[in-house]
Amino acid sequence: MRWITALILAGFVGYGAAWYWGQIDGNFELLLFVATVVTAVYWVADRLVFLPQRRAAATALDAQQQQQGVAVPDAEAARNALLAQPWWLDWTAGLFPVILVVFLLRSFVFEPFKIPSGSMIPTLHIGDLILVNKFTYGLKLPVIFDRITQGNPVRRGDVIVFRYPLNPKIDYIKRVVGLPGDTVAYLNKRLTINGHEIPETPLPEFFDDSTAQYFEQFREDLDGHEHRIILNPRAPTMIDQPGDFKYRDQCVYSIEGVTCKVPPGHYFAMGDNRDNSEDSRYWGFVPQRNIVGKAFFIWMNFSDLSQIGKIH
Repeated sequence: MRWITALILAGFVGYGAAWYWGQIDGNFELLLFVATVVTAVYWVADRLVFLPQRRAAATALDAQQQQQGVAVPDAEAARNALLAQPWWLDWTAGLFPVILVVFLLRSFVFEPFKIPSGSMIPTLHIGDLILVNKFTYGLKLPVIFDRITQGNPVRRGDVIVFRYPLNPKIDYIKRVVGLPGDTVAYLNKRLTINGHEIPETPLPEFFDDSTAQYFEQFREDLDGHEHRIILNPRAPTMIDQPGDFKYRDQCVYSIEGVTCKVPPGHYFAMGDNRDNSEDSRYWGFVPQRNIVGKAFFIWMNFSDLSQIGKIH
């Protein structure tokens, strides 16, 4: 078994190394699921087969000492050595409880993410470490993503993490602005939903450390959900080279921007950094199935501790 285990562990290491060096597109959720299954098999085998064998060997050693009628030096150490898990069980069955807890928490409760870009500035900054609630919108089975509980509906203004529709191996984070059935228009840098222009309150200019530039800043009110956005007055209003996405015929592009009718079971998402965000204006709608969860808390930013707190 130790050689089989060595090959299995080498497979995990090889997968991780190939992922790290960019040779493959890794899938951490799948990797964690496989690790949970493999260690569970070893854990059950240890409880049913290998542990009874070790206990039997320890019992035989005790019986041998009793028959000899003399104290054997280092007998306790020898007994403990017989009961101890060999390395190949220690690295599999021994890790199962920890891996199981991580798998359950990550799959059904909370999942950590790191913000890699400035598309959600000023709400989220590059380097923010955030937590995502994975049960708010209903629990989903890991890997296959089938929903098993209904959960709460997605609301306008929610900040969501989702699998990028054009490449589900990549996670994106944006703000929901359009629900199924909504007509969303972003024309001349003003957001309109179902014919109603979304209120904006001017705020002092925002200085973006990542670009060393000042931007216009506003407080936007989406159905009572207030948050900040920034605009670059120098950026064009026209959407540059939108992709050929599913339901592309539901969008009309012009020199002023874009107007889209959100299809059933889909959402229109935008970044708070409106002129520096590749979002639904460019690659289309977010399917309900792709939503990972709701981002709700920044738990650390090593460059800016003031960012820690609730996500609005």
